[in-house]
Amino acid sequence: MDIKKILWGKTPDGKEIYKYTLTNSKGAFVELGSVGAAIVAIGVPDRDGKIGDVVIGYDDPMSYFADGPCSGKCPGRYANRIAKGHFTLDGKEYTLPINNGPNHLHGGPKGFQNQVWDSRNGEDWVEFMYYSEDGEAGYPGNLKAVARYEWGDDNALKLTLTAQCDAPTVVNLTNHVYFNLEGKGDIKEHILKLNASEYLPTDSTLIPLGESEPVAGTPMDFVTEKPIGRDMFADFPALKYGKGYDNCFCIDGYEPGQIQRAAELYSEPSGRFLEVFTTQPGVQIYTGNWLNGCPVGKGGAVYHDYDAVAIECQHFPDSPNKAEYPTTVLRPGETFQEAIIFAFSTK
Repeated sequence: MDIKKILWGKTPDGKEIYKYTLTNSKGAFVELGSVGAAIVAIGVPDRDGKIGDVVIGYDDPMSYFADGPCSGKCPGRYANRIAKGHFTLDGKEYTLPINNGPNHLHGGPKGFQNQVWDSRNGEDWVEFMYYSEDGEAGYPGNLKAVARYEWGDDNALKLTLTAQCDAPTVVNLTNHVYFNLEGKGDIKEHILKLNASEYLPTDSTLIPLGESEPVAGTPMDFVTEKPIGRDMFADFPALKYGKGYDNCFCIDGYEPGQIQRAAELYSEPSGRFLEVFTTQPGVQIYTGNWLNGCPVGKGGAVYHDYDAVAIECQHFPDSPNKAEYPTTVLRPGETFQEAIIFAFSTK
C-alpha cells in the first residue's frame, strides 16, 4: 500500500488541511481530506480494467466548507435531522441550531463536516479525529470522534466511526459520500438494491412520523433491484417532499454491532458494482436532488441534480425524540462504534 500525504491548503485562520492518497497494488486509490474527514475520490476499475473516479467532490479544499451537498464528509454531532432543533435527555431540554427548514440537520452550520480534523496514518489506514467541546452547537458534553479509513487490495474501503464523551449526549455519525459509478452523467439508470423491506415515512420536512412501514407495493421498494429513476418521480408523498429519494430505510436483520448488507449499486455501461455493509440500523438514500449550484467539482465538473447518489449508513433521523428507535444516547464510559464498508468489484 502506498500512502502519500500533502498539505492541501490552509484556512483563513491558518489551519492546515491535508489530503491523503492511498493506492493499492492494483492501482486503485482513495483520496481523503481532513476537512470533515472527507472521502474526496475513489478510483476503481471498470470491467475492462480502466480506473475511474466514482465519487463527486472538489479540487479546492475550501469548497468543502459549508457546501450544500455535504460531499463525502462525516457530519455530526448528529447526522440527519432532529425535529425543530430540540431534544430532551435525562429530563433536560437542549436547543440546537435550525438549518434545514424548521429542523436541525447534520449538526448545524458548524457541524463536524465543516471542521478541520486532526489526522495521522499508518501503513494502510488514515485516521481523523475531531474534539467537540461541551455546548458546541447546543450539544451536551465534550465528545471525541474518530473516523478511521482502511483501503486494501480487495478494493474495499472500510470506515470505522467511534466516539467517546464525558457527559450524557446523543451522537449519530456516517459518511455522506455520493457515488456515480460512471463518473459522469446522472444516476437514474444505476441499479439499486436495498436489504430493507421497511422504510420510515416522514412529514413534509422529512422528519419521520414514527413507526416504519413496508416498502412493498410502493415506489420505495428496492428489495428487488431496479433503476433508481424508475419510480423517482412517482406521485407518492415521500418523493414529492424530497424531489426524489431522501429517505431512511430500515436494514433487515439489524443487530447492534453486527455487519449486515445494506445496499448494492450497479451500473451496466462500466460494469462497476458497489456493495455496502454496515453495523448501523438504517441507510438514508439521497439521490442528489439539490446538487444544482454546488461548488465547481473536480476537473471543473459542474454537478446537476441526480448526478450522484448518497448511501448514508446511520441511525434513524430524529432518534433522540423517538424512544422506539435504536438509541443514539452515549454516556461516559461507553464507546459509540459503528462500521461501514464500501466494497467495489465488477460484473
